[in-house]
Amino acid sequence: MSASPAAQPSRKVLLAAPRGYCAGVDRAVIAVEKALEQYGAPVYVRHEIVHNKYVVKTLEKKGAIFVEETEEVPEGNIVIFSAHGVAPVVHEEAERGKLATIDATCPLVTKVHKEAVRFAKEDYDILLIGHEGHEEVIGTSGEAPEHIQLVDGPKDVANVEVRDPDKVVWLSQTTLSVDETMETVDALKGRFPNLLSPPSDDICYATQNRQQAVKQMGAQADLVIVVGSRNSSNSKRLVEVALGAGAKASYLVDYADEIEEAWLDGVATVGVTSGASVPEILVDGVLEWLAARGYEDVETVTAAEESIAFSLPKELRRDLRAEAARAVGES
Repeated sequence: MSASPAAQPSRKVLLAAPRGYCAGVDRAVIAVEKALEQYGAPVYVRHEIVHNKYVVKTLEKKGAIFVEETEEVPEGNIVIFSAHGVAPVVHEEAERGKLATIDATCPLVTKVHKEAVRFAKEDYDILLIGHEGHEEVIGTSGEAPEHIQLVDGPKDVANVEVRDPDKVVWLSQTTLSVDETMETVDALKGRFPNLLSPPSDDICYATQNRQQAVKQMGAQADLVIVVGSRNSSNSKRLVEVALGAGAKASYLVDYADEIEEAWLDGVATVGVTSGASVPEILVDGVLEWLAARGYEDVETVTAAEESIAFSLPKELRRDLRAEAARAVGES
């Protein structure tokens, strides 16, 4: 009698919750869609409204035009500022170009901007923990350029120079790795024991929740697939967090067709999550791709419940209200 074949390990997917759109991204994307409905195409957007290829392409098809600089917007048009925020100089550029503006900056980024302005007025040296060249960092730094210096991770701490070690505060980009940020803060406190912390956490709730879900999932997964674009800071951090939590491998993909069959060799458990700028349709595509290869059993790993929602930018709310009032008056 021949030996029975070895049993195949059961294949399953661990699906992180929360994942995908945060309140700030949802608000920014809806702002562009509502602006297109209200004013008609084209509507100009300075930089990608959020860091996701699919979202940008979808909005382009509806009539949004994405530009790198404010000067690219023809005089008299509408320009929307992305969720990452802009420096005061950008508002000035828009004013000179006679542009109507809609500010879709995430309210949690606006909070960091206000903290920067406040501490600069109090003449603090501000150490901004973040990634050089990221739009959010550029916008925050522009609020108080004479007071802010960037600290790009623990390796950068040795380069920091301040005027008065007793008058130093740290702020951070909202989409960083919580663990790496605190490692940087600890290193800074080693140099500046009286370093002041921001009044409340700068790393946003959504970033923290998504990282926490991946930590819980990563320890149980052979492979973690993170859905997100390569220019998305919070998505890239999820890959790092997955590996740090014990996943044997982790990859970032925009679409399911970027997954390589070879990644599944010897893999029983696949973790799946998505960055804060990723619509759920892209996650569904990954789950379908995995199901077709035997990973049909999906178990949700929940780290937190989210119920936060932000109202639309005030400029858009004003015009939508005016339009509604006109419609009522004409009826």
